[in-house]
Amino acid sequence: MPPDFMPPFTAPYAPDDGAIAAGLLADAAMTPAQDARIDATATRLIDAIRAKDDRFGGVEDMLREYALSTKEGLALMVLAEALLRVPDARTADAFIEDKLGQGDFIHHETRSSAFLVNASAWALGISQRAIQPGETPTGTLGRLAKRIGLPAVRTATRQAMRLMGSHFVLGETIDAALARARTPSERPARYSFDMLGEGARTADDAQRYFDSYASAISAIGHAAGNNLLPDRPGISVKLSALHPRYEAVSHERVMHELVPRLIALAQQAKSYHLNFTVDAEEADRLELSLDVIDAAFADPSLAGWDGFGLAIQAYQKRCADVIDHIDALARSHDRKMMVRLVKGAYWDTEIKRAQERGLIGYPVFTRKAMTDLNYIACARKLLALRPRIFPQFATHNALTVATILELAGPSGSYEFQRLHGMGDALYEQLGQDNPAIRWRTYAPVGSHRDLLAYLVRRLLENGANSSFVAIAADDAVPITTLLKRPTAIIGAPDGARHAKIPLPGDLYRSERTNSHGIEFGERAALNKLLAEIATSKPDMDKVVDANAEQAGAAVTAARAGFASWSHTPAEKRAAILDNAADCLEQRRASFIALLQQEGGKTLDDALSEVREAIDFCRYYAARGRKQFGTSQTMPGPTGESNVLSLRGRGVFVAISPWNFPLAIFLGQVSAALMAGNTVVAKPAEQTPRIAARAVRLLHEAGVPTSALHLILGDGRTGAALVAHPAIAGVVFTGSTEVARSINRALAAKDGPIVPLIAETGGINAMIVDATALPEQVADDVVMSAFRSAGQRCSALRLLLVQVDVADRMIEMIVGAARELKLGDPRDAATHIGPVIDAEAKQKLDAHIARMTIEARVHFAGTAPVGNFVAPHIFELASARGLTEEVFGPILHVVRYRAAGFDKVLQDIADTGFGLTLGVHSRIDDMVERVIARLPVGNVYVNRNMIGAVVGVQPFGGFGLSGTGPKAGGPHYLARFATEQTVTINTAAAGGNAALMTDQN
Repeated sequence: MPPDFMPPFTAPYAPDDGAIAAGLLADAAMTPAQDARIDATATRLIDAIRAKDDRFGGVEDMLREYALSTKEGLALMVLAEALLRVPDARTADAFIEDKLGQGDFIHHETRSSAFLVNASAWALGISQRAIQPGETPTGTLGRLAKRIGLPAVRTATRQAMRLMGSHFVLGETIDAALARARTPSERPARYSFDMLGEGARTADDAQRYFDSYASAISAIGHAAGNNLLPDRPGISVKLSALHPRYEAVSHERVMHELVPRLIALAQQAKSYHLNFTVDAEEADRLELSLDVIDAAFADPSLAGWDGFGLAIQAYQKRCADVIDHIDALARSHDRKMMVRLVKGAYWDTEIKRAQERGLIGYPVFTRKAMTDLNYIACARKLLALRPRIFPQFATHNALTVATILELAGPSGSYEFQRLHGMGDALYEQLGQDNPAIRWRTYAPVGSHRDLLAYLVRRLLENGANSSFVAIAADDAVPITTLLKRPTAIIGAPDGARHAKIPLPGDLYRSERTNSHGIEFGERAALNKLLAEIATSKPDMDKVVDANAEQAGAAVTAARAGFASWSHTPAEKRAAILDNAADCLEQRRASFIALLQQEGGKTLDDALSEVREAIDFCRYYAARGRKQFGTSQTMPGPTGESNVLSLRGRGVFVAISPWNFPLAIFLGQVSAALMAGNTVVAKPAEQTPRIAARAVRLLHEAGVPTSALHLILGDGRTGAALVAHPAIAGVVFTGSTEVARSINRALAAKDGPIVPLIAETGGINAMIVDATALPEQVADDVVMSAFRSAGQRCSALRLLLVQVDVADRMIEMIVGAARELKLGDPRDAATHIGPVIDAEAKQKLDAHIARMTIEARVHFAGTAPVGNFVAPHIFELASARGLTEEVFGPILHVVRYRAAGFDKVLQDIADTGFGLTLGVHSRIDDMVERVIARLPVGNVYVNRNMIGAVVGVQPFGGFGLSGTGPKAGGPHYLARFATEQTVTINTAAAGGNAALMTDQN
């Protein structure tokens, strides 16, 4: 096949575990003789691990000493992740105290004789002795200085972290790593150097990583000696470090900008005949990664070089398909490739992402034994592809090593790989027993600051109770347990999935079905959705607003329909809402098209909104069955029954906003209907067609036309509905000013007191201290402030950053904002669409003009022609400089000093708003202090602060941000209802027969 016609990689993204297991189990059988040899080899390797006496100690020693199942292990992990990047003493002291207080390091009996473990344990114990349990951070700080002194505590704890880090990292610079790698030996070591760092968030990050890789390749090449491949060093390259928007929806841009960079690095590696490995990324980036690799590998300048390679993850269900693709790629160019087979390091992230997106399944196996089984199957496949493919088996598992040795046979043309600082005893024994076997050490290179994320990932990956590394040296674990085959653990195909990890669609199965989404990183799913959207032609015909007389008539008609609908059984009302949800899911493409056309929604936002609307219908149906389906029997004296039940109030007016014209609209309407009310719905004047389509869908699903009425119009129409004497309640989402106006209008009316359920906006803040990870902060700030063009009630408006880390944080946030694409929301690559209309743009432009004069401008983006407002970032002298909600992609930043933290909290409280709040900190005490101090409806810790999920993060605020109860929460429906207690004297007719017959 000509190189130009190499088809792109395609394979089912999340296939059924059982079907895969059936094939793997059928092909996994070994002969008794093979099994016996594998057992003997693995046992010898395990014995070597258990007999190891390393005076200094290694990573395995630390993992065994401080298991992640212990409080000390978890506290140590968090300390290791963050302490070394904290620049100021005050925050470091608070952080150390917070974490050491969570474990018992003083009484921890050190089981290891290794220096690394004992030194770390001693330092941590010394630090904790200075911080006695029960002492508050404020009080302890003063007493610490009187005991051994704050600097001593801080130094001891930091040194413990450095001791651990030093054994994970070969060197802080590539020159230091190369010097350390030049240890004299009869068997020269093979290394693959990994330049540590997070993925790029900015163009400057990407350039810095590129330069780092280029410098490292040059240094490695000059020190490489004269051996031939594969007996030469190599480098591992992370594609996400070379591009600031390494994501599937930015495919065209990534291919244009990243492929030339990868080719340039590969050309440089080829000039030194090095092994050049493209590291594995998350599952949603797999197809993109293979597209980049295909394009780079095809470059004619790389012909004649056998060092190009990539890492493949066995925990991904598509691993075997990737091997087939890579084999086809190598064949199409008549070249060789090197392939590193790993088990995978982002399992927890993959599980959560699939659940959040409502996928049909998981792209990774949910049981470790399935990963082990697949690893061996893929190893077989790679071994069979020699010599075109040079397999590199990365593992610290003695059983896996022994199995591969058996499968590989006497032929060479493969190697093992291990992480620096791990597997020393295993591979030392392997080398003694099999002098011809070679292995390569994966050696991280970087500063202690860059080490942090890598260190925690290794701790998580290898410190879990199920990990071979964590239990191999434990004499209490029988060797027979370690030799148990994956086939025996799985047993049969129906044992392939983890029993306690539900499929994404079943995540809320006790109540409802999770709404179905797609993974944009799956090309087939994305293209299918885009094709469906393209064939949907939104009806954009002119709409006619209702006059006051028509609004009144709608209320009258709804009032007439109330008796019938309120007496409809709750089960039937719930079934109608479930039916509506199913219909909406089937027609999601047409609703997405309309959301993009009328609401200016990007593809990601539109899909998320459709899913939220579906979730609202199903959630309120499920809650309604429980709350309205049966009455609640109350306690009381014998001889009478007391029953409490909920019933509808009457006609509810639902006034919804334009920023979530489908989800909030359907959320309000479905809740009111489920509670037995009839509804007159008045959507925002900017998005009437979306509401009209939703009402038609509800009618088709079974809601009587007499129970649900749609009235279109502007604020005057809404005011007329609110003023109508026959309404029994109002549910409103919008501005605080309009909510106040509705409240006054309702209070001024004679007759029954009418409830108002209002959700309004807020000056939503995020607090970031010095322990926060800059890359994580940048991701969450950019998403919270700029997604949906900042047109979310929950969007971040005010960022408060500790002054000690503010420069670096702001720089990264600005750089990340610069990479966002503004444009047509129908383009899947667009991150930010238009604001809702010219009036909104004019108001935002006026605020920008004022801030440009009054504040420090960190970033002023460029917007295309139309109703677009580019992201802007302004720095204010004080949080008090922002006095109102600015509903657009404008972020205000304020620096604060750790000593003035109480004032920061007071400034936030003084705004009077309380909708959403973000906190980025590794100090639990600080987080708890913020939560206790600020009455905010939704608090998000170490994540973004938008996208509340129905039934998971009930949404709504306090004070100027709304009345409650929270939408999408368990208390919401009751506010739409009245409560009725019925008391019956069951002994009225002659006495209490039930009591008399039950005397025994």
